[in-house]
Amino acid sequence: MLEKEFKYYLDNQEKFVSQYEGKYLVIVGEEIVGVYSSDEEAYFESEKKYEAGTFLIQFCEAGDNSYTQSFHSRVSFV
Repeated sequence: MLEKEFKYYLDNQEKFVSQYEGKYLVIVGEEIVGVYSSDEEAYFESEKKYEAGTFLIQFCEAGDNSYTQSFHSRVSFV
């Protein structure tokens, strides 16, 4: 689900960053169908045209920070 859209973003990330850095991209298939300043705007505008689950909202920035999350635990094993 949305693998095609995410791969399209990854394959073109460098180009997209040069054009859209700091924006939220809406991707359907292999096409950017919207560029927005906030994730909320991207979602609400996109749901008017596309069914939920058929579009990817991706924050555009260099590196893997825009699509990677790290979780840290305070658990200590003694």
